[in-house]
Amino acid sequence: MRALRTVGAALTLCATAWLTAAAPAAADGTDGKKDGAPTEAGTNFRTATELKPGQKATAAASTGDYLYWVFPAAAGQIPKVEAELKLPDGSSRHGSATWQLDVYDGLRRHQACASGTPARRAAQQDRSVTVSCTLRQVRSWSERWANDPLQGAYYVRLTVVDLPAEDLGLPIDAEVEASVPDAGGAHADGGDVTPLNPVLRSGTAPGTDSEPPGDPSSDSADDKSGDIPHAVAEPEDDWGSGWWSDRWVWTVIGAALAALAGVGGYTLTRGPRFPGRPPSDA
Repeated sequence: MRALRTVGAALTLCATAWLTAAAPAAADGTDGKKDGAPTEAGTNFRTATELKPGQKATAAASTGDYLYWVFPAAAGQIPKVEAELKLPDGSSRHGSATWQLDVYDGLRRHQACASGTPARRAAQQDRSVTVSCTLRQVRSWSERWANDPLQGAYYVRLTVVDLPAEDLGLPIDAEVEASVPDAGGAHADGGDVTPLNPVLRSGTAPGTDSEPPGDPSSDSADDKSGDIPHAVAEPEDDWGSGWWSDRWVWTVIGAALAALAGVGGYTLTRGPRFPGRPPSDA
């Protein structure tokens, strides 16, 4: 009976661990339900429109414009960006065009796509085109010579790179969505690097309250106080991956299995017991 109670306790512990692991995943799936998605795009890095992960941003622009958005990504996440462009009717266009999606980190280093189609050619009769890019996992540290994705701001640039000159200025509608799923504890790495989150100055982005540049000493004082606006807001769960990891789940399961193995081994090796029977005399 004692062994059965031990087995039951271990199974209960394992079930609790699995339910705890599923809770953050369910919470992440509701991010896209938030309102207030942006309806415009910036025209360069300094005026990039902030985009929260899970939101679908829209923008009306002209063919040939450079459209910029910026979103945060923390260590352990895998940034994914997808953009859809709704093109003018084919009768108003003069040929095919190539649309391209680029992603840059907070130092404006171009990040290579691990998967996706960052550039796609749209034929003259196509009414829409979709481009996408999935980056490598964001790391919490990196060597000086490496170009690894690091935690902080990530810029999205969407534009056309090849088209007939007559088509410049035609109206387009763009939809962009960024997501940052967690890679999981199995891919976690230790380290701590300051997020690559550029500071914005007066007149660099709409909606900021930064004051005009003046005395350098006042700027440094503002930097220390933390009131200077940055390219993106810090994520609710901080820039790091936090203490929680699905490694805790496997650790608990391993401990439970080890306890079961110990109980089973002890039961098999102790031999039969006969309560109340006096020991035999030699």
